[in-house]
Amino acid sequence: MRIWLNKNFGFSKGEFNGLLLLILIIIILKAIPVIYSAYKPVEKDEPNLLAKIQKITIEDQKYANTVRNRNENSKAKKIVKLFNFDPNTLDVDGWQTLGLSGKQAQAIINYTSKGGHFYKAEDLQKMYTISPETYKKIFPYVKIATQPNSSSKSYAPFEKKEYVKKAPVIVDINKADSAQLDEVKGIGGTFANRIIKYRERLGGFYKKEQLMEVYGLDANKYAEIEGQIFISAGSLKMININTATFDDLKRNPYLSYKQINSILQYRKQHGNYSGLADLKKIVILNQEVIDKITPYISF
Repeated sequence: MRIWLNKNFGFSKGEFNGLLLLILIIIILKAIPVIYSAYKPVEKDEPNLLAKIQKITIEDQKYANTVRNRNENSKAKKIVKLFNFDPNTLDVDGWQTLGLSGKQAQAIINYTSKGGHFYKAEDLQKMYTISPETYKKIFPYVKIATQPNSSSKSYAPFEKKEYVKKAPVIVDINKADSAQLDEVKGIGGTFANRIIKYRERLGGFYKKEQLMEVYGLDANKYAEIEGQIFISAGSLKMININTATFDDLKRNPYLSYKQINSILQYRKQHGNYSGLADLKKIVILNQEVIDKITPYISF
């Protein structure tokens, strides 16, 4: 056989021995279950096993019957008594006497204790703990106490109070603090703070209309407060254009950074300004800007 395998399949002697060993292992594995089953002892059931099973079954049935009889007896002992009652005031024991269980009775007590109220006998149908059969039994016995008529309540007569109208105030917007500005009808705390911050940037207001430059204060708001404000003379902070630095000029909201640089460069190249005519020589300063900054500069 080894010669035939070698001739047809090229098996060497070592490969042939390996094939024989593999076949031997397969035969042993197949033979083990047969040998084990032949020598395994046969287990025999106990002769009275069936009788024991029947006895356990009978005892279980007896226990179930005992429990069922006990429950039926307890139900039979429960006395259901119908009587006239007010569901808004009946306690747990009273509901149980009517035939409800402890949990069902407690659910109704929880409802009334949290503000729930039965206004008529039909309201009992809303309680899920009361079955339709129980409701039919107890319905004729519901006696709800008469509720007091709301029309009989006495009310104190309305007393009209006289409110003293505040006298209008007139404040100086260049000197008033936030509390004084808050007194002006139409300004309020938010606008009072905004007005003060803008006033500090400007160096003071030189005309009332400048208030419309404050964020959120439009023409309608200005018309509302115009008659309650005034401006005192000589209250502006002036800046000397010939000695001012960049930081001095940048606080003014009317000037841009480019315009400030142009003002400083012109002064550096041509010397001090002698008047408004010199400012007009700066190309990026138009007449509108010059008119706005004029009240705040000196030469």
